[in-house]
Parts: sequence; structure tokens; C-alpha cells
Amino acid sequence: MSAAGCILGRVNGTSIRARSGAGAASRAEQIAELRARMSALGGEVVRPAAPDVDVVPTGGELGVLFPHGGLPRRAVSHFSDTPALVVEVIARVAEDGGFCGVVGWPELSYAGIAAERMDRIVAVPDPGIDPLSVAGVLAEGLDLVVLRTPQRIELSPVRARPLLAKLRHGRAALVAVGTRVPSAALEVTGEVVDFHGVGRGQGRISGIDLRVRARAKGAQPASRVLTLGGAPQQPGLRVVK
Repeated sequence: MSAAGCILGRVNGTSIRARSGAGAASRAEQIAELRARMSALGGEVVRPAAPDVDVVPTGGELGVLFPHGGLPRRAVSHFSDTPALVVEVIARVAEDGGFCGVVGWPELSYAGIAAERMDRIVAVPDPGIDPLSVAGVLAEGLDLVVLRTPQRIELSPVRARPLLAKLRHGRAALVAVGTRVPSAALEVTGEVVDFHGVGRGQGRISGIDLRVRARAKGAQPASRVLTLGGAPQQPGLRVVK
């Protein structure tokens, strides 16, 4: 059955029914007829506006936490210096087929990322004296770029302009850790609240609980406690009730 046929099949439960034969109305004609009927009844048909938001999907509970299901493309998201959270984001993007870059984080551990996904990650642990330019170059060709500076840097609008221009020319979402730009699209913080696997007879950490808070411009902040790792029979990320 065609896509239009599927749509008509779903609509047939209402007062709109497909007409058979050579004179069958097209989908557009049926929608126009519906609007005309609603207008005759005095009802206003509101055309829903399609959201003009393009994101890098993060999936799972992170996708629920972040607005529109992921990190905004061609924009900067400020992240706290929480390695486990950043690695989880990289892993989710790579698993979804995206390509990621990490600039200026030589001590970041990629142990939580599947080995077959590592070819989707470009790591530049020592970007030299101009990490912003390196991040800008990667942003023109990748889906996600993580830029981390050891010291906190507040970029003025003038200094941030070249980086933001390169970001707009590509399709990447930029996660900035330590570097802050004016009017970031998203603010994300992560705080470790508990460990799993450490106790009597257990001496290895198998998972951690993170309280993650996300706030987008013009939206209410969202917060969840998420578990990274955990028991072998329950891998990955889940919400802690």
C-alpha cells in the first residue's frame, strides 16, 4: 500500500473516507475539503508550524532530557567538566552513525565507547596555541565537536565570531567545556551522586549515577538522575527512579 493509502486508511476511522474509482480525490484535495467543511462549521483549522530545529540526536534518556531530542546543530552547548557525561554523549552520537571530534582533552578516556565506533572519532589532544581554529575546522565536516580548555575562557562576541561562522557553515553541534561564548543555545551540567559496584566483596566501580541538568534558551530547565554503566545485564543509560 502506498504512503497516501496508509494515510487514508488511518483517516477512514473519521468522517473523511477515500473515494474509489477514477474520480478519487487526491490527498491534497481531501485535506482542502476537510478545511472547507471546518470553515463552513465555523471552526478554524490551525496549521501546525514545523519546528525549525535541527539537532544531533543523542537517543535514550539523554534524548528525552535535551530539547528536541539532541544537541542543536550549528550552535554551542556549554557543558560542565564531567568526563563521563561527555563520553556518553559521544558514544550515543557515534552509535547513531555520527562523526565526532574531541579537541584539547588528552586525558579523556574512551573506554565506554564500543571499539567498532572508534573510527568515527577524531581526537586532537594537543591542538596547539589555537584550539578554537582547530575546533572550527572540525565543525565544518563532523556532526559533534567537543572543545575543552583547561582554564575557563570567556569569549567576547568579536573573538567568538570566527568560530561561530565556521560552525554555521557546517552541521556540527559544538560542546564547549571550559570555553564560553555569548548566547549559548544549551547549558548542561552533570554531577556524580552515587557509585555502583563498591561494597562488601566488590572493589570495582561498575556504574555511576549522574544528576544531569539541561537548560535551553527560552525553556524551563530539565533534570534527571541517570545511571551510566551498571550491572552487565543492565548496560547503558537508564533513569533512576
